[in-house]
Amino acid sequence: MFNKTLTELSAALREKQLSSMELTQAFLDRIDKYSALNAFITVDAERSLAEARVADERLVKGKAAPLTGIPVAHKDIFCTEGWLTTCASKMLANFVSPYDATVIEKFKAAGAVLLGKTNMDEFAMGSSNETSYFGPTKNPWDTTVVPGGSSGGSASAVAAGLAPAATGTDTGGSIRQPAALCNLTGLKPSYGRVSRYGMIAFASSLDQGGVLTRTAEDAAVLLNVMAGFDPRDSTSVDRPVPDYTATLDHDIKGLRIGLPEEYFGEGLSQEVARLVETAVEEFKKLGAKIVEVSLPNSNLAVPCYYVLAPAEASSNLARYDGVRYGFRAEEYSDLLDMYRKTRSQGFGAEVKRRIMIGTYALSAGYYDAYYLKAQKLRRLIAEDFKQAFEMCDVILGPTAPTTAFKIGAKIDDPVAMYLNDIYTIPVNLAGLPGMSIPAGFAADGLPVGMQLIGRYFDEARLLNVAHRYQQVTDWHARMPEGFD
Repeated sequence: MFNKTLTELSAALREKQLSSMELTQAFLDRIDKYSALNAFITVDAERSLAEARVADERLVKGKAAPLTGIPVAHKDIFCTEGWLTTCASKMLANFVSPYDATVIEKFKAAGAVLLGKTNMDEFAMGSSNETSYFGPTKNPWDTTVVPGGSSGGSASAVAAGLAPAATGTDTGGSIRQPAALCNLTGLKPSYGRVSRYGMIAFASSLDQGGVLTRTAEDAAVLLNVMAGFDPRDSTSVDRPVPDYTATLDHDIKGLRIGLPEEYFGEGLSQEVARLVETAVEEFKKLGAKIVEVSLPNSNLAVPCYYVLAPAEASSNLARYDGVRYGFRAEEYSDLLDMYRKTRSQGFGAEVKRRIMIGTYALSAGYYDAYYLKAQKLRRLIAEDFKQAFEMCDVILGPTAPTTAFKIGAKIDDPVAMYLNDIYTIPVNLAGLPGMSIPAGFAADGLPVGMQLIGRYFDEARLLNVAHRYQQVTDWHARMPEGFD
C-alpha cells in the first residue's frame, strides 16, 4: 500500500477495495511508527479521520474526484485553518491559522484528506532541513544524511511512505533538490501558475508552490488541482489550465533536449554526471535529439539570488515583531526593546543572517551597488534561457552537484550550503517551470536526480518527458530499505 501511486490508490478507493478511513489510519500509524525521521511538525489524527469519513461519503455517492479520499501532507508554510502553521520557526510555534491558503482550499474541494503539516527549514531558508526550530528531518535512504531543503519534511515523508504525496514550495530549488536527494519526482511550476495566497512569504518574486510525488503521473494529478488563477494573489497569472494528465503518453520522438555545457563542469561529482549521462542515452532511445546549449550567466545565479532573496526576506519578515501574533519575548523594558528581543529570540541563526544581508543590500548607499545590479543580472539569466529555448524544447541537467551530505556537514559553512542549489536557482530567477526526477543511485547507495527545465507555462511538456522516461526505467519505484 505504501509504495502505490496516487492513481493506484484512487482506483482502490473507487473499487471499494479499502476506505479512505482505512487508508488514512494506515498512514497515520506509519507516521507514528517512523516518527524518528521527524518529517512532520503537526499531526491531528482526529481531524484527518473526520475528513476521511466525509470523503468516504462522497465515494459512496459516486461523487469522487481523482483525489477524493487520498491523504496528502502539506508543507508547514501553507496556512491551514484551525491547524498550527509554524513555518518551522519559534516565531510562529503557537500560531493557529484563521484561514486556508488557496492551495489548501483547492485540495479540500477535491476531497483530499489533510494528513499533517511537514517539517521544513525555518521560513524556507535552507537546503538541508537543519534550520528547523523543531530539529532536522532525516533522509530515509540514510538517516545520517540530510533529505534536502527547504521542503525536506515533505520529501522524507513521501520517500518513506508516510504520505502518498505532499506539497512543497520552491524559492531556489526547495522542491527539486530534496526530490533529488530522496529519489522523488518534484515539480516547481512556472511563477504565477499556483496561487501564493496563504503561502507564508520568504521571497515573493521567487516563491512558488509545487508537489513532491513518486511519479510524474502523480505530479500531473496534483497540479490539475493546484493550478489556476486566484484574484487574491496579485502575482497569479490568468491563463487557462490544461489537463496535465491528457498529454502524459505523447511520443517524444524528435523532442530537442538541450544540455547546458555550464551544468557539466567543475563542481559536479563524477557519479552524478555519469548517471545523468546514462539518462540522456535513454532519451535518445526514445527518439529525442540531444543539442548543446549555453547558459553563460549561470555562474552569476548564486550571488544574484543571495542578494535578491535576502532583500525580499528582510521586507517580508519585518511583520514578525511580537505585536499582532506569534512569539513575543517575555521580558522587555519598552516597545523598541520588545521588538529587538522578540526578533532575536524568535528567529534562528540562518533567518537572522539573511535578514541582515537583505537589510544591508537595501540600505542607502548600497541599493544601487547590490540590489539594482542583482536585478540586472537576473534579466541576463532569463535572457540566457530564452536564447537556449530557441535551440531546444527542454533543458536537462543535474539537479544537485552531489548526493545527500551528512547532517551537520555544512551547517556552519553557509557558502558551501548555498552552492548546493547552483543548478536550481537560475530557474527561479527566470520564473520557469522545473522538475527533478530520479536518475539512479550512486556507489554510496544514495539517489541522484536529474532536472528538466521548460518554457514558461510548459509544465505539460515537462510532465510528458518525465513520464515517458519513467515508463522505461524503474528508479522512481524503488523505496529505501526498511521502509518498503
